[in-house]
Amino acid sequence: MATVPGPLIWEIVKKNNAFLVKQFGNDTAMVQFSKEPNNLYNVNSYKHSGLANKKTVTIQAGGKDLSVAIATTKTKKQNKPGSLYHRSVMKKEFCKLAKVVMNQVTDNHYRPDLTNSALARLSAVHRSLKVAKSGAKKRNRQALKVRN
Repeated sequence: MATVPGPLIWEIVKKNNAFLVKQFGNDTAMVQFSKEPNNLYNVNSYKHSGLANKKTVTIQAGGKDLSVAIATTKTKKQNKPGSLYHRSVMKKEFCKLAKVVMNQVTDNHYRPDLTNSALARLSAVHRSLKVAKSGAKKRNRQALKVRN
């Protein structure tokens, strides 16, 4: 089976696909987002599209514990959806996770244009996994206004 080039797939799916979310922004400007699985910024563009690109990166919460799952697509397995992704689940500090993302995305020449997007997504996922500390709330130390 012949593979279809990415730009052709993008021209077909850019205006109509199941993952497209259209919303009105300021005035009458239309803002388009995408809920597709391998889209780091959730923006409807060719650069970030998980449908049109052969090489994609996904960063998600790993599971119940405070882990992060990083998945990249294997370019040679495009016709086998079961073995399409190379997944790795890690439970490390943020600095070490950032180094792993930089290594997989940039240093291996996988998709260096997605480095900033991947680090931003990692930061957002890691921030969402943090548990708020319970305990006494801090008092407001500003001077109280006394009404007479």
